[in-house]
Amino acid sequence: MISKDIIEASKKAGADVKDVNKRLSCRVALSLMMAFLCLPLFPVDVQSLPDQQHGEKTAMIIIDDFGNNAKGTTEIMELPYKVTVAVMPFMPSTERDAKRAHAAGHDVIVHMPMEALSGKKHWLGPGAITTDLSDVEIQKRVHAAIDNVPHAIGMNNHMGSKATVDERVMRNVLKVCKERGLFFVDSHTNFRSIVGKIASEVQVPSLENHIFLDDVHTKAAVHKQFMLMREHFRRHDVCIAIGHVGAGGRITAEVLKDQMVKMNQENIQFKKVASVLKSIAPR
Repeated sequence: MISKDIIEASKKAGADVKDVNKRLSCRVALSLMMAFLCLPLFPVDVQSLPDQQHGEKTAMIIIDDFGNNAKGTTEIMELPYKVTVAVMPFMPSTERDAKRAHAAGHDVIVHMPMEALSGKKHWLGPGAITTDLSDVEIQKRVHAAIDNVPHAIGMNNHMGSKATVDERVMRNVLKVCKERGLFFVDSHTNFRSIVGKIASEVQVPSLENHIFLDDVHTKAAVHKQFMLMREHFRRHDVCIAIGHVGAGGRITAEVLKDQMVKMNQENIQFKKVASVLKSIAPR
């Protein structure tokens, strides 16, 4: 996610802020396109769940970017329904945020930094997976990241628009997930992502994001994304959406709390990713 902090960093680095804003606009457009097209989940088909009651809808909310004492952390931890908390490894509050989320009953996953098609590598954070790394180094970094995030049961990608279309890179990442018993959620920062294909081959449970909630940090914009979720539910029983702590974290948490209550009254059930994967596992 490109935030105000990254834009400021771009200024200092001499980058063209218009280019940064352009990338942000493209990200928003991609989010809208994903929602309206209702892209299918692959390889695990969760458009309808085997135990789903007639008319019941399932929403899975993932909140990214924990681990850096980010704004909105406390508010997300105190939500009325459980979410999946994605914690970046090797950050100042990685361990504390992961333990706190677990204690609050949320699922914890590793928010794995991965190379993007554009931008500076230092934006990714420590221990990032880049396409120039060897197979051995990729696997070493993924193992280290998992070890650094207490209670992690899954993983998703932070950025990663370049890494998630690289078959060699993702095969190594998912090989470690398989060894460690983790599922993988493709944040879907690139519509050409091959994560689902490789996950199916490696036999790692994998789901795919549909909607980004907060690319624009205003209540109206976040609320609009929840309306897109409702539009998605007109055609499908399941929707995955990703929000963030950070610059707009408190806004996201405020709107999310309100919408969770309202959507629950609309027969939309909020569930953690792991519980949904468990319900569709082979029996």
